[in-house]
Amino acid sequence: MPNQFNYDINPGRIIFGAGKLHVVADEVRRLGRARALILATPYQLSDAWKLAENLGPLAAGVFGQAAMHTPLAVTMKAMEAYDALDADCVVAYGGGSTIGLGKAIAYRNDAPQIVVATTYAGSEVTPILGQTERGVKTTVRDWKILPEVVIYDPELTVGLPVKMSVTSGLNAMAHAIEGVYARDRNPVSSLMAIEGVRALRDALPIIVNQPTDLGARSNALYGSWLCGSVLGTVGMSLHHKLCHTLGGRFDLPHAETHAIVLPHSAAYNAQAAAEELSPFAEFFGDSIGGGLYDFAHSLGAPLALNDLGLEEAHLDEAADLAVKSPYWNPRRVERDAVRLLLQRAWEGSRPQ
Repeated sequence: MPNQFNYDINPGRIIFGAGKLHVVADEVRRLGRARALILATPYQLSDAWKLAENLGPLAAGVFGQAAMHTPLAVTMKAMEAYDALDADCVVAYGGGSTIGLGKAIAYRNDAPQIVVATTYAGSEVTPILGQTERGVKTTVRDWKILPEVVIYDPELTVGLPVKMSVTSGLNAMAHAIEGVYARDRNPVSSLMAIEGVRALRDALPIIVNQPTDLGARSNALYGSWLCGSVLGTVGMSLHHKLCHTLGGRFDLPHAETHAIVLPHSAAYNAQAAAEELSPFAEFFGDSIGGGLYDFAHSLGAPLALNDLGLEEAHLDEAADLAVKSPYWNPRRVERDAVRLLLQRAWEGSRPQ
């Protein structure tokens, strides 16, 4: 046990269980609100309208243009809709893109947020907002950003396509795996990280083979909640810097990028953070990078940045951006080593 540490417990209300979608109306009222703007991506717009119908007069309207990496232009449109509809809170229905939009609104007007999480993003339990403007993704941490209520209903994830389930789950794992060697780590967040990764490790293979298994879906949501909670209480390191760079500058898909980079970022820090990563080495194999790569491969996850459309010619620029104002990392962030990491991730090679 360390001699000293700090642990900030994020405030918030978690509601977990099958069929819990029906409590959204109760939660709007509990917050003392009466006109909820429901947020969604175009992909989940029909589900958002169904929720609006169920809320009846508590629904001010629906904004269905949430997008990856929370572009500032989309946020400004959502703010205009919020004001025009005289909304007094937001209900974010979906995954990281929708949750990010709700956070961006709250950061600007302090609107209360209710999240109905339908993926394993984990960002719904963090006071962190990542937003993009002119090809640059930046992050900000503020208590206004943290949602007040999060509803986890595993029935809503049964229809999540297997590929999205896998990449979303690996994205959540990345939060926890990086969290155990964060500079401000603590015993509580590390316990949550280990339990969260264990839950996802056990759930994802079942989901691949039996997508409608409600027990596995529940276990995956449980794991993603824990992994997201870790990200919400400790700092980020090289892995998230790389993914923010690749996503913001080259518009790569968020979850897929995290899934591909994770084995390589873990391998980069394997020696410098050997003690902290040892529980995961036991989960996936003595070589943490290789073990994570093999696990992702067994799930049919994407393995190469090349497959996401990133051109090899852009790797030098990505390396330069990633080492500019780097996040703290247990191993020194060196440009040539990062460039090699990106090369292997681009090729889809197994980490050494």
